Amino acid sequence: MTQASPLSRRAVLKAFSGAPLLPIATTLGAVVPLAACGGGDDAVATPPAAQAREFTSAEFVGMAAPTAAQPTALATTTVGSKLKVNFSDNSSQTFDLAYQPFFLTGEQVPDGNGGTVIAGGYYNINNQPIIDTSVAGRERQYFSDSPDGTSLLTVAGAKVAGVKGNAVFAVVQFEYNTANQAGASTYGTLPSPIAVLTLDQDPATGKLTLVKYHNVDTSGVKGLWITCGASLSPWGTHLSSEEYEPDAFDQGLGGQSLATLKAYSKNTFGDETTANPYNYGHLPEVTVKTDGTASIRKHYCLGRYSRELVQVMPDQRTVIGGDDYTNGGLFMFVADKAGDLSAGTLYVAKYTTQLTETTTGKIQWINLGHATSAEIQALVDGGIKAADIMDSTLTDPADASYTKIVLNKKTAWVRVKAGQEKAAAFLETHRYAALKGASMAFTKNEGTTLNSKDKVAYSAYANIQDSMVEGGSGYVAANNVKFKKLVAGAVVAQKLAAGQVDNGGKAIASEWVPAESSLLIAGEDLAAGDALGNTANPEKIASPDNLKFSEKLRTLFIGEDSGNHLNNFLWAYNIDTKKLARVLSCPAGAESTGLHAVDEVNGWTYVMSNFQHPGDEWNRFPALDAALKDKLNVIINNTYNGKFSAAVGYLTADLRPATTQA
Repeated sequence: MTQASPLSRRAVLKAFSGAPLLPIATTLGAVVPLAACGGGDDAVATPPAAQAREFTSAEFVGMAAPTAAQPTALATTTVGSKLKVNFSDNSSQTFDLAYQPFFLTGEQVPDGNGGTVIAGGYYNINNQPIIDTSVAGRERQYFSDSPDGTSLLTVAGAKVAGVKGNAVFAVVQFEYNTANQAGASTYGTLPSPIAVLTLDQDPATGKLTLVKYHNVDTSGVKGLWITCGASLSPWGTHLSSEEYEPDAFDQGLGGQSLATLKAYSKNTFGDETTANPYNYGHLPEVTVKTDGTASIRKHYCLGRYSRELVQVMPDQRTVIGGDDYTNGGLFMFVADKAGDLSAGTLYVAKYTTQLTETTTGKIQWINLGHATSAEIQALVDGGIKAADIMDSTLTDPADASYTKIVLNKKTAWVRVKAGQEKAAAFLETHRYAALKGASMAFTKNEGTTLNSKDKVAYSAYANIQDSMVEGGSGYVAANNVKFKKLVAGAVVAQKLAAGQVDNGGKAIASEWVPAESSLLIAGEDLAAGDALGNTANPEKIASPDNLKFSEKLRTLFIGEDSGNHLNNFLWAYNIDTKKLARVLSCPAGAESTGLHAVDEVNGWTYVMSNFQHPGDEWNRFPALDAALKDKLNVIINNTYNGKFSAAVGYLTADLRPATTQA
């Protein structure tokens, strides 16, 4: 090993020019500002050999998990990982990684017009702030502690005042607000905000600086409902989600109750009766404009289920959606036209061979029907009710015209009203899919992402339990999904193929259809909790949720949503070497969210990362030492505004290499 002279920022950029993966600063986004690194700009000229070498591969060097002796590290976002970059001359360089937030929710951020707005702030249908009045004398606008799905993108011809370099945009959605100031739960009772961040990208360093925060007007889509994960479409729009759709029958078969919908309606519309359950649970799509504002619409034809996020395939027509639900399904939508999700055919998976932790499950796709968004929305606007679509009862009617189903660990009997098959498929998707014989077996089918080169999609199952486990609550043998219980969860690989036919023998017009599923990587439950209260091995993944794949890095990024790890981690898993590296540690009790791996934006690569609700749900960690918990509470409260705030940001790489090998 030899220690080389550190290259300057410009020298490193030049050394990597022309590489298939752009400069190391690009490998993980904007570098930490040079002033923060304590170095000069052009201290050393580029060696000739460095100018000629080319990038070949990169790998993450993981960090250790924080320990009880490091309360500050446990209570805040920490990054002790590195990125090793390998070159064609057999040399390598290793760079330190760090985390750079744009803001904490609740902070005042620039609105682009000389004023400020509250990051993550909530607004009603008239775009007026919703005020938390739960504590007299401390009235303030509600703001979210749960930022989630994020997309980084560019818009041709963008021009926003205050941008000195390149205009780059991040669309950020806020899933929910945990509680009001008095401590009462507000989950699902407020219309989810969604914002466009205008970011000034420094062409020399890739650094991103927030110059404008624009709250998107969602009044035209009647507000948004529990926006969880998100993805970037191939045509450059932000594809949102509406998780845990309200159960229009109010039978507890998943989703949220009508009581929650009434509270949502009161906060959104000013009364408890305006909100219609069938307006929620769809796919919102956000289109960013050149001035940093945006428009939004909802697609009603992709099925109404607990959509975590969707992944659009390279054909720009095939869409795979996870279902964060118990007794949930694997759904697919094939659009009629590329780049247009307003019409298409909805499918749900049926496993014809058994999927287990050691066997491959073969998939048959059940065609649930074709629709346009406009015709389904017209049904909703026309006042269609649950009882107009189906009969659904939790008591056996002893009538052969009903079909017995299991959803959310409950048994129900359903039948479709005459001529209402289309309404059932697209508005009562869970019930209809179960009735049609789909494998409604999964528990918390979370994020989905794509490895395009290998034609493999990856799906996260945060918990393998209940309906996925023989003898578990909600288990149905006919679903052909039978795992050993694993609360720590796993990631499943979906092999994609052309030439597939549906259950009616009709060809599916896509070359990107999941044909079979198999286990990729799993966590490990502990027999007893450790000293920090971890109930899953901290050296392995636990409750994978956010997933994003980098084609250039050949790396699957995995963000956790786990009550099994005191600190949720962001992992990098190289699908070729099978090496797993811990990249980032979230504050204790926080969830890793907002993951978005972007291979190229004006020559720079970024990994976006947020977290939610720091210091939440201490009850999940009874083995945690009380004195340590008290220390963590103090640090979290002081750092994150009494647990009301959370961060939106991204990973950075220090351009000055930590080591150089030849």
